[in-house]
Amino acid sequence: MKNVILYTDGACSGNPGIGGYAGILIYNGKERVVSGFEKETTNNRMELLAVIQGLKALKEKCIVDIYSDSAYVVNAFLQKWVDNWQNNGFKSSKGKVLNIELWQQLIELVNIHEVNWHKVKGHADNEFNNRCDYIARQEIEKYKKSLT
Repeated sequence: MKNVILYTDGACSGNPGIGGYAGILIYNGKERVVSGFEKETTNNRMELLAVIQGLKALKEKCIVDIYSDSAYVVNAFLQKWVDNWQNNGFKSSKGKVLNIELWQQLIELVNIHEVNWHKVKGHADNEFNNRCDYIARQEIEKYKKSLT
């Protein structure tokens, strides 16, 4: 299997508000960027969508190291929250889990690949996380400019 690195980030102008997401896939020294926006969304949805779109870009089963600054996304897998949610009909101790349709998509994609999760510190010294943040924010600005 191919070993792929995926860096992701999501951003939102307002929460809810206009959101952008970005992922950088790296394989054999080559990079591919996936990015986009939504008109009315939340930061957590953009964090999820960044990972989903990155994994959707893969054409075959891979070993994927995912780097994200989103504790929401990374901890859901590392701390087995998604397992508990699935077993409880997507309910948590605090009630219904938000963004169920995105979680379901992500779980399906994660089950295709061999995924290793890595939490990185946001807005720090990680070059690729910073680039994802920049690209996600550029998606927001592109959308705002299209409105004028």
